[in-house]
Amino acid sequence: MNLVEPIRSKESVNDVKRVLRQDSTRNLLLFLLGINTGLRVSDLLSLKVKDVKGKDFVQIREKKTNKIKRFPLPQGIKKFLEEYVENQPLNRYLFKSRKEYNKPISRIQAYRIISEACNVIGIDNVGTHSLRKTFGYHFYKRTKDIALLQKILNHSSQDITLRYIGLTQEVIDDKLMAFDL
Repeated sequence: MNLVEPIRSKESVNDVKRVLRQDSTRNLLLFLLGINTGLRVSDLLSLKVKDVKGKDFVQIREKKTNKIKRFPLPQGIKKFLEEYVENQPLNRYLFKSRKEYNKPISRIQAYRIISEACNVIGIDNVGTHSLRKTFGYHFYKRTKDIALLQKILNHSSQDITLRYIGLTQEVIDDKLMAFDL
């Protein structure tokens, strides 16, 4: 089993946004919410219009942990999100399937959306979990607060969090590349 990686480059993140913007608003929103909230794809796909419409904060019960998670809707995508849900029924899934009535897209479809957009720009070794890892990677790079990120991601140790976002190997590689006797 291959482990997926975060999208480390801001330029690549913007390139994926550009590709998805050309594809569909729904798919772009999936990517934006994933990389800006750190939610697992199972939690993203279960969101309904009523969960986000007119709200500053969203509260969900995480499917994996069964814990309540409260998070703010990122200001940078809030207007985009409000326009997306403006005329939609409250009980509709945010990422509604085009094939099945009143069901969200499947995890497999979410994977296709993300991996195909990344493949267009030459990024491989990604999947739906790359959204969460991308959030973690960039949150840590910006804040350097591994304790807070550990709490946000609900990890049991900082070592797990660093390994999860791919920083353990990156730090080792950087240090070894700079090491010369």
